[in-house]
Amino acid sequence: MHNFTPIPAAIGGVLIGLSAARLWLANGSIAGISGIVGGLATAGRGERGWRLAFLAGLIAAPLLYWAMEGRPDISLQAEPAAVVVAGLLVGFGTRLGGGCTSGHGVCGLARLSRRSVLATVLFMAAAAATVVLVRHVFGG
Repeated sequence: MHNFTPIPAAIGGVLIGLSAARLWLANGSIAGISGIVGGLATAGRGERGWRLAFLAGLIAAPLLYWAMEGRPDISLQAEPAAVVVAGLLVGFGTRLGGGCTSGHGVCGLARLSRRSVLATVLFMAAAAATVVLVRHVFGG
């Protein structure tokens, strides 16, 4: 069994791209999760609404999928403490890199930002190195 689903993946990619373009054109804002969440606390009244709607969509989408398709078969092969540490490291890296994979990888690359190209290359290199270390060096 494989998980290669090119049509749904392409549709999802187009929807993400259209959504990011709409947010940029309508609000002048980048659809990066870390920036949207990070700016929520200091956002003015006009900014808070779309940020909350964006976050509501992030929560509603998997719930809608679950309601329509059933619960996906996902197995987590890590200890809860490792997941918490990994999440904290991602958050630290997001702050250090001045944005997240969605902000740099989707929006920054589309704008031909040199900073985002470098950040995305580094994200991907770190991900590849992590897989090699975890699966082949440490035997996970």
